[in-house]
Amino acid sequence: MKNNSLKILCFLFSVAAFAQPKAKKEFTTNGKKVTVYTTAENSNLRLTSTDNLTFSAAKQPLEVESSVFVEPTKKFQTFMGIGGAITDASAEIFAKLSKEKQTEFLNAYYDKNKGIGYSLLRTTIQSSDFSSGSYSYIEEGDKDLKTFSIDHDRQFRIPLIKQAIQTAGGKLTTYVAPWSPNAFMKDNKNVLKGGTLLPEYYQTWANFYAKFIKAYEKEGIPIWGTSTQNEPMAVQTWESCIYTAEAERDFIKNFLGPTLKKEKLGDVKIIAWDHNRDLMNYRANVIYSDPEASKYVWGMGFHWYENWSGGASMFDNVGKVNEAYPNKGLLFTEGCVEKFDAKKYQFWANGERYGISMINDFNNGTAGWTDWNILLDQNGGPNHVGNFCFAPIHADTTTGELIYTPSYYYIGHFSKFIRLNAVRVSTAVSRSALLSTSFLNTDGTMATIVMNQSDKEITYNLIIAAEKTVVKIPAHAIQTLVY
Repeated sequence: MKNNSLKILCFLFSVAAFAQPKAKKEFTTNGKKVTVYTTAENSNLRLTSTDNLTFSAAKQPLEVESSVFVEPTKKFQTFMGIGGAITDASAEIFAKLSKEKQTEFLNAYYDKNKGIGYSLLRTTIQSSDFSSGSYSYIEEGDKDLKTFSIDHDRQFRIPLIKQAIQTAGGKLTTYVAPWSPNAFMKDNKNVLKGGTLLPEYYQTWANFYAKFIKAYEKEGIPIWGTSTQNEPMAVQTWESCIYTAEAERDFIKNFLGPTLKKEKLGDVKIIAWDHNRDLMNYRANVIYSDPEASKYVWGMGFHWYENWSGGASMFDNVGKVNEAYPNKGLLFTEGCVEKFDAKKYQFWANGERYGISMINDFNNGTAGWTDWNILLDQNGGPNHVGNFCFAPIHADTTTGELIYTPSYYYIGHFSKFIRLNAVRVSTAVSRSALLSTSFLNTDGTMATIVMNQSDKEITYNLIIAAEKTVVKIPAHAIQTLVY
């Protein structure tokens, strides 16, 4: 009997041990190869596989060496994607392309094997400057929204969005933003040049978001989130509307948040701010310090237009918001190189601006990163107020050809290799000429992005725990190391 009891006890222990969930396998370099992909100025290297390396034993690096240090056990934010905006301008130019070029374009952005695997999408509620003209979904003065219709978007924008989603494998995390309420709702009686939303139309405008989201979802385009207002502190010559931090807080708290919840759209995330890094800390403090407003807000969106001088920007502000409010999300919602000049299609600094911003934003806690227009024409438009800009890809509508700029490839070094739900891990560099960030994908692969801002080739160590590999990066280049 004693022996039988012992056998039964041992059996139960073995069953219990088997039933315990297995610990997630930690990253290890054992037996791993390193594939290096490179894009470099003054070369033909464009997301090109340039090396296959192996790890060997590491020792204390010397001061004269350049090194990138990755610590996979130190984990931070979860990655939600990289993408761009499908504006009216992008959709109108896309419609002018041949079927062959349309397929090439869609694959270039949204196919993760043939292209760079975009997984985020931003689009507009009504018109923006990157439309051929101002328009609305309702007749002017329709406070009850009885004339609401998205028929305008069915011509160009919705068809392109649907094709993008299909090319991406059936899913793109899609969020939206308004540029301006209708003129009759504003104190300046104009959709352009700023102005503010009149208090008597707060509820009408909140209802407008719900109408739009439901209409797009009826088209088969799920909406993940909406920002309150694009660039709420900028009086622009195009569609714009001003909200102080306090006004945005109160609109979210008393109208937008409760309305989305009432309309059974409570899962739609609200993104506050959606403007530059310079004032984002004040906006966060005002909105997040109010529990009744904060409960409706997923997090903060931000742009990059506050300041740019050879790489100097306010990246620390992103980190300070993340530090102060670690339970709120951060999403880069718009950036482009302004002042279009066709002579600068291949201007390398434009691509480097993307690399600098993306690495710094991710290292400061940003979960996702969204470029502005995915496609513009040979004039940097169409834009109904002449605010012509660069896009990663341009189409020459006179020849039908697509023009890929350095920005496309710099973005691709992130979007092609960092996959949804990856986790950022600790990464540091020993030389200021290098920038780096790393993400651990759910399949166990690591993607480390390294950027060389200098005029010289650099040899650097990639060091992980007690192992390293030695890599060469050309001058003015970006690399992704997959291992």
